Amino acid sequence: MDKLGDMDLFVRVVKNGGLAAAGREVGLSPASMSARINRLEACYGTRLLTRTTRHVAPTEAGRQFYESCVGILADIGEAEAQLQTGRESLAGPLRVTAPSDVGQQHIAPVVSSFVKKHPDITPHLYLTDGIVNLAEQGFDLGVRYGDLPDSSLVAKKLAASRRVLCASPAYLKRKGLPKTPQDLSEHDCLVMVRAMEPLTNWHFQTAEGQETVAIKAARSCNDGALVRTWALEGAGIALKSIWDVQADLQAQRLVTVLDDYTQNFDSHGTASAADLQVVYPNRQYLPQRVRVFIDLLHEHFNPAG
Repeated sequence: MDKLGDMDLFVRVVKNGGLAAAGREVGLSPASMSARINRLEACYGTRLLTRTTRHVAPTEAGRQFYESCVGILADIGEAEAQLQTGRESLAGPLRVTAPSDVGQQHIAPVVSSFVKKHPDITPHLYLTDGIVNLAEQGFDLGVRYGDLPDSSLVAKKLAASRRVLCASPAYLKRKGLPKTPQDLSEHDCLVMVRAMEPLTNWHFQTAEGQETVAIKAARSCNDGALVRTWALEGAGIALKSIWDVQADLQAQRLVTVLDDYTQNFDSHGTASAADLQVVYPNRQYLPQRVRVFIDLLHEHFNPAG
């Protein structure tokens, strides 16, 4: 039995969501693919896939096996690359996901620097402000804001962060400066959308305690980079991570408002709720290319040490 070959086929089936699509990648018919998967399930004595005429999905055991297979195949690929290119050179795929705005401004330049130093690395950068399942979608690591609820992942802080309310000087000249959170009802607010829901509850710390203000969205979008662009164009006030707008604030393209209040998307109010984290699957062995890239991320966000 070609265990590694069957593992590769199984990973392809899960990623493609079907036997036929996975078979086309490797030149096998659906019948051959089905026979290989059946053999794999018989070998381990458990069902790995739930199959219907229209859809294929991993079972709980299949999801766990998939995560292990992805790690094993990545490790083998790195070992082969090191034999071919020498131990001083890193090689192989590097799959990274990050939020749109910080991804364009910070993660993409780090990826470019990494590939320039290690040209045999093949990067795949997926930018989205939605939640990505790293293991199921085969990512080596992700960059995220806030605390990590998924205990199956390892999370390490990249940098302290906070969220700020900001707008262009032209907008504030036209609409005036809000003095309290309640004043936002008279302003055009630019709202992020997550999981199809606009984040219209903005949380503040006032002298009386924590307060939630329901925001009416003048514009909403699921892409944080576009929300920042709208703010730069003078369309309204946006709630953004400081890392997303730091350069704009320094250049005075944007200015912050309501600085005496603590803003956040959630109601926990903890100091770490907006920090930037690097997250990756909890594995016994982390590929060297992933470890080196994580180190480079830390250097980028913490240049002094």
